[in-house]
Amino acid sequence: MNVHCNRSLQPAIAPRSSQRGAALIVGLILMLVLTVLGISGMNTATLELVMANNSQSQQSAFQAAETGIDFAVGNGNYPTTAPVLFPPTALGDGTYSTRSVMDCVTTTPVPDRAFSMGAGSGSAQAYHFDVVAVGTGPRNATATHNQSFYVVGPGSGAC
Repeated sequence: MNVHCNRSLQPAIAPRSSQRGAALIVGLILMLVLTVLGISGMNTATLELVMANNSQSQQSAFQAAETGIDFAVGNGNYPTTAPVLFPPTALGDGTYSTRSVMDCVTTTPVPDRAFSMGAGSGSAQAYHFDVVAVGTGPRNATATHNQSFYVVGPGSGAC
């Protein structure tokens, strides 16, 4: 077997004196572009992480305020003479808390036929209550919720 090497097919390499280093410069520019893209991507990811964390903190404060309303309405004690203050209550691991105020704001007479006891006219009142609850979550996130409801009772209470 005769191996014949044809040197004319091989590319000619320019002597060192005529090389200008263009490949090195192009490579460095590409590396610079990739580095800028990588840093930009990391900054975007970090910003999105902070935004998601803030959203989660706000959602936690929202839920804490809803819990404060549940505490007030579920209490079962609806005094018509003075506001009821529910002290701050720590929730979960202690990074969440809620506090609320329930106040009777007005009364409305209930007609006899709308009240199941059916006692005389003006013997029943609809007591309208407002509850304001403030929930606090991590990272100083707060949410304030207002809830109104009424309770039908005897017409002798004051609001």
